Amino acid sequence: MNDFTATLAIAASGMASQSGRLRLVSENIANADTPGYHRKLASFEPLNGADDVEGMVALGRVQLDRTDLATIYDPSHPMAGTDGTYRGSNVNMVIEIADAREAQRSYEANMRIFDQVRQMSSSLNDLLRR
Repeated sequence: MNDFTATLAIAASGMASQSGRLRLVSENIANADTPGYHRKLASFEPLNGADDVEGMVALGRVQLDRTDLATIYDPSHPMAGTDGTYRGSNVNMVIEIADAREAQRSYEANMRIFDQVRQMSSSLNDLLRR
């Protein structure tokens, strides 16, 4: 595999991984008010492809955040116990927004690398045609 193709494969794996991470962040935000919901955490693992390209990554196994669930006092809630409380979620919107922004910026960085390699490859082809 040549350097251009390897670089494109690495950038594409980064974009796919960050896309999966953003999906998990979206699920966390959507379930922020769901009682008993544990936020999902993304991890990345090196991808050992058939072409032995080092640097490729993939979204690893999804794990649940084991932080304690919030205790919410609302006696009118259908899930409230005799003391008027129920267990909420452990989703922190500030953390989720920061994670979403980080995933977006990483995706964009990989996209810029992909585009620059594509432009360099196109320029090289133009030079070779002359």
